[in-house]
Amino acid sequence: MIDKQVGSAKEAVADIFDGATVMVGGFGEAGSPIELLHALIDQGAKNLTVVNNNTGSGEVGLAALIKAGRVAKMICSYPRTTNSTVFPELYKAGKIELELVPQGTLAERIRAGGAGIPAFYTATSVGTPLAEGKEP
Repeated sequence: MIDKQVGSAKEAVADIFDGATVMVGGFGEAGSPIELLHALIDQGAKNLTVVNNNTGSGEVGLAALIKAGRVAKMICSYPRTTNSTVFPELYKAGKIELELVPQGTLAERIRAGGAGIPAFYTATSVGTPLAEGKEP
């Protein structure tokens, strides 16, 4: 078995390349890998797509990564949290893209991707104006 342990946050993010998709754990600030995110800022990868349930708060962790201009696109279910100023400003200025995904669908996309399932059906928005003109 491959030993995946590394000695530092710097080593952990060393292989993340420009344009990579990075999934960031945590729920809001709780459980967020702040040291890894700050190491990623120092590492310099840019044009990242980040998957998380939100877009960070304050100016640390994920919000700091966004503020540093490293994130091109956020995939999340809740883009605005308490004390969230960085993402809303950049989004309004057209400097960052947002793919808004319902929380349950986001969790299922993550699970399906990890299991090698390329697609799945979800009944989210069925029977609502959002579903008009789309697959039944």
